[in-house]
Amino acid sequence: MASDLPLYNSRIFNTYIKLINKRYPYISISDLLSYAKMELYQVEDEGHWFTQEQSDLFYEKLLKLTGNANIAREAGRYAASPESIGVMRQYILSQVDPATAYEMLGKATLNFTRSSIYEPKRLGPNKVEIFVTPKEGVEEKPYQCENRLGYIDAISLGFRHRLPRIEHPECLFKDGKVCRYVVSWEYSQAALWKKIRNYTALGIVLASITLFPVLSTPALALFLAISVFALLLTNLYIARLHTGELNAAIEHLRDSTEKLVDQIDTNYNNMLFVNEIGQILSRQMDIDGVLTKVIQRFEKRLDYDRGMIMLISGDKKMLTFRTGFGYSEDILQVLRKTSFHVRPDSKGVFIIAVREKKPFLINDVDEIWDELSPRSLDFARRIKSKSFICCPIVHEDEALGLIAVDNLKTKRPLVQSDISLLMGIAQEIGISLHNASLMESKLGQFQSILQTLAASIDARDPLTAGHSERVTEYAVGICNEMGMSKEYCEMIRVASLLHDYGKIGIRDSILKKNGMLDPEERREIETHAEKTKKILEQISFEGYYQQVPEIAGSHHERYDGSGYPLGLKGEEIPLGARIIAVADCFEAVTSKRHYRDPMPMEKALGILNDQRGLHFDTNVVDAFLRFLDRKRVKTGP
Repeated sequence: MASDLPLYNSRIFNTYIKLINKRYPYISISDLLSYAKMELYQVEDEGHWFTQEQSDLFYEKLLKLTGNANIAREAGRYAASPESIGVMRQYILSQVDPATAYEMLGKATLNFTRSSIYEPKRLGPNKVEIFVTPKEGVEEKPYQCENRLGYIDAISLGFRHRLPRIEHPECLFKDGKVCRYVVSWEYSQAALWKKIRNYTALGIVLASITLFPVLSTPALALFLAISVFALLLTNLYIARLHTGELNAAIEHLRDSTEKLVDQIDTNYNNMLFVNEIGQILSRQMDIDGVLTKVIQRFEKRLDYDRGMIMLISGDKKMLTFRTGFGYSEDILQVLRKTSFHVRPDSKGVFIIAVREKKPFLINDVDEIWDELSPRSLDFARRIKSKSFICCPIVHEDEALGLIAVDNLKTKRPLVQSDISLLMGIAQEIGISLHNASLMESKLGQFQSILQTLAASIDARDPLTAGHSERVTEYAVGICNEMGMSKEYCEMIRVASLLHDYGKIGIRDSILKKNGMLDPEERREIETHAEKTKKILEQISFEGYYQQVPEIAGSHHERYDGSGYPLGLKGEEIPLGARIIAVADCFEAVTSKRHYRDPMPMEKALGILNDQRGLHFDTNVVDAFLRFLDRKRVKTGP
């Protein structure tokens, strides 16, 4: 089949890749090439050829990623631009006549394909006709014709002072037998006057020969002097025209080069920022952390007055505001109360951006007024938006939300490069949100398992039901009062939930005994701390959770060294264990047990105060008392 034949040289796709890196840096080249069954090393190898199937897949994916219906023609224009072929080569081309340039550059590039035959034909000094005929058995696609048109467009950039007219009277994809392109241009004034000069000089020579026998020597000398003077004036005029044309071409090249340098500088700075965002987000493990860091960098580093991030709900039905910057408090109230239904028939720009997974730049909201739903119109009025950009946050072809920015105070116009920057950032956000969502899901499962394990111990005796949860509440409260990090509080939460898990190895007759334990029974129940540690060490705790077994297994150590199982003293006892010890003691003495009634609050607090520096760390006791005071203020006596 034709699709299995190697038809297209890698240079064609290498040009596409350069264009994508320049104007669409948010697009993943690896994903694009993978979809097209290509490898990057193949694209970079000038001797490699690709099939029609690969070319079609490449274009299909690129069209979807860019949302640009003119991407093929845009790539064609880029192929012959100074930034693609080089400024010097473009300058050299500008020194030849346009017909030669179309033959030289056009034939060289269009022959990077084996799918068609390229035949240029001069129709005159300022007109050329180009025929492109597919080879037998090869079925080209419309986008390839568009690519050729863009390429023919681009060659004209070297002749800015004599822009061509391009016609496409016959097309393979509009019932034509070939693709025929007719290119014409205004003839160069300098070239025209050169021809006039040359013909005039020839006429003078012929006239001199003819008049030599007729005119006297003085008359002939005067004729020749006037003729030479006229030729000199003509040469001066031609030189002036030629200089003007060269200056126009050079000015165009200079302008193109300056724009290229500016674009490179903008792209470089944008990529640095996208990389910075990526590095920051890679350290965030939860969705709120991702959003907070992104919006902080937006406000500090980017040239926008306002910006927001909206996310799609878990059921994919609602788009809601999550965070933003630059908005007044009254507008923030509007944003927090506004959500959009994600429906197939929605006309709101935000929903369309999410649904179609493509960005939008709206220069004037008034221009799309009649295209918006009444609710979207009301929303735009209430937040006082005039022009804005919204970019979808996408991960693996799934829309997760969007970024929207605008300028009200600075009035700086929003441009295409803003979209490129935001889409690059949106890609990093998408990856981070996906990872954070997976982490939160795994953490939720982990916490559910921990709750079940803790409940399984408490469930052995109705009197101790809820003990682990209450100890956990107190321990985390102490951590917060002591200013511990979020990660440390989470680790203590886990250790508190599992601090008594070793009791699974203690006989019910001891755990549920009505009355005081005898010495042997006391020794057996004291083994639950060591058993807790050994059981939890079998769990593959990672990161800050690695301290859980040691802390949970040390919660019966006492500050004066009289505790168990190791008799640790003072700072030898892990801080987390000292925190759980206070929480565990208070919960135990204020709850009913088989052998006693719950102790009054005042008496329980008296025990904690009496045991400062003996059983308990004084700082931990103080923190617990502050926690209880705050809790009483919130809930009442």
